[in-house]
Amino acid sequence: MSLSTAADLPVTVSITRHVEPDRVDQMIAWVRAGSALAERFPGFLGTGWVRPSVASDEWHMLYRFDSAASLGAWEASDQRAWWLGSAQGLVGESLRERRTGIEGWFDEPLEHDVEDLRPLPSAPPRWKQAVMIWTAFFPLSLLAGLLLGRFAPGLSIVPRVLVTTLLMTPVMTYLVLPQLTRRLDWWLHGRRAPWR
Repeated sequence: MSLSTAADLPVTVSITRHVEPDRVDQMIAWVRAGSALAERFPGFLGTGWVRPSVASDEWHMLYRFDSAASLGAWEASDQRAWWLGSAQGLVGESLRERRTGIEGWFDEPLEHDVEDLRPLPSAPPRWKQAVMIWTAFFPLSLLAGLLLGRFAPGLSIVPRVLVTTLLMTPVMTYLVLPQLTRRLDWWLHGRRAPWR
């Protein structure tokens, strides 16, 4: 299917938004106002939203237009800009997803764009990164040294270091560090241990 044909298909946009639980009534009024504004635009096919459970602040919202051009007119409109501006301090966005396809959400999309709007997590402090690398490096170095001492006892220092680093680098990069980082992610980012 050509891109020009895909541009004429309905487009569904899904947005994950966040709001404080004590501002639910304001959120509902804001969502309804946005729906009322979007309904006035040519090509509007509908909107919907799912309220979160009591424990979550996430709201999942959908809106749908008959084509990318109709969607673009809504997204570039002064009405939408005003509506989004009216939610400053009330609503935060974390994920925007756009799907194009015959049924949007039920068929495989012809186009699928996801924009993650959450701030990137900060890197762990360098000292924690150093501890993590040393925790992986020390036992592997010890093991490599013992094995080379046993199977190649006459190897001089330069070939010994060469063989050790050639063996250890892929093992650390693809096996040990990913596992260790996944298991100690809570510690690296200063969160509570999962068993607490």
